[in-house]
Amino acid sequence: MTGGDLPPTPPRPARRAWAPEADAETAAMLRLLAVRSWLVAGRDDEAIAAVRRNLPAIRDVLDRLGWVLVAERDLVRLRKSPPVRRDAWAATGPAPLTCSWFFLLVAAAESMPPRVGLAQLVTAARSAAAEAELPVRGDITERRAIVAALRMLDDRGVVVRMDGDVDGFVADENAPVLLAVHHTRLAHVIANTGSLDPAADPVAWLEQVETERDAARRMRRRLFDDTLVHVVDLDDPEADWLSRRVRGDDGGPLATAFGLHLERRAEGAAFVLPTEAFRHPRELGPLPFPVSGTVPHAALLLCDAAATGGRVDGGPGPGWRGLAAAEVPTRLADLAATYGSGRGGWAAELASDPARLAAEVVGLLTGLGLLRIHDDVWWFSPATGRWPAPPPPAPSAEPARTRAAAAPPTEGLPFDTEDDQT
Repeated sequence: MTGGDLPPTPPRPARRAWAPEADAETAAMLRLLAVRSWLVAGRDDEAIAAVRRNLPAIRDVLDRLGWVLVAERDLVRLRKSPPVRRDAWAATGPAPLTCSWFFLLVAAAESMPPRVGLAQLVTAARSAAAEAELPVRGDITERRAIVAALRMLDDRGVVVRMDGDVDGFVADENAPVLLAVHHTRLAHVIANTGSLDPAADPVAWLEQVETERDAARRMRRRLFDDTLVHVVDLDDPEADWLSRRVRGDDGGPLATAFGLHLERRAEGAAFVLPTEAFRHPRELGPLPFPVSGTVPHAALLLCDAAATGGRVDGGPGPGWRGLAAAEVPTRLADLAATYGSGRGGWAAELASDPARLAAEVVGLLTGLGLLRIHDDVWWFSPATGRWPAPPPPAPSAEPARTRAAAAPPTEGLPFDTEDDQT
């Protein structure tokens, strides 16, 4: 076009908000699948039936996360993306040796008949290890790893114990144990694949399967599949999504679909499950908090100490509170003197070893994304300031017990400062 004024640019059409169909059963099944990604016939029949009743709505929500739901006659399998924080998952996940034997047993099971003895399966797995040039020691440590891997396969309904005691294999490799191999389920063991060869370049392969280029999808996954999202961890596209879309057309509807509440504060955001929506903490995943137990109780008390008297300068971001790492064992020793005796007191073996207890607390809080250690300082997330410390136990003449002190009921994870948006 030449001469004259250019015509005005037509307005950009407004983004259509995603509005999932809100249903309590759908939300309950979505939460169940997020915690238990394998549902198998004979064990999970009611849950499988509920998933089938709500299959279109469930898949609509999972598509927003880029997760694939396999629904077969006797199996429902959710293929999720890799863990949001790999190192935190690995710290609480199976031991490396157990993982190795898990996949060796899977490789061996492919050529096994539908019913097979444990000794025969292990012999084939050891042959697979030799082909892969992996060491086979035949010692008790290896046998324990094999048993742990078998339990993982049993939990998934892939290789299931039919008769005998799997634990007996630790002492006797010829223990009479009959297993059922479900060959069609073997194909669903690996949830994420890539075009690269994991044996030739495992680091590049892992980076490939972990990479998600869509910032909106990354944020949806982080909000749902992790405890909370801190603003200090976000790149520019992620921070933009959190600022503009977490409430209205994307994050808020996703929370509703899972039966969760969105909580947004200046330091970040979290999806929170209402207390009335669950009966047992185990329904929340592998690391519920706060709950009863010596380690969770000690962690809660340290969170309170940081919230009330921790340093505020030099942390990862606003609202983080710090305690010097060197003083943590001393604090725990002082707390053990208060909480480590009487009915409901801390476990004696932990109360008497503050360094070990501190290490256990680190594992719990870092796994939840609530603690970071930098330059010999324990930095506690702003979210930890919302839980009050429980009162000291009543005096008692009873000796320390292994049953842990009670902690407050599991609650949500709101932050401790005002919302930065309306």
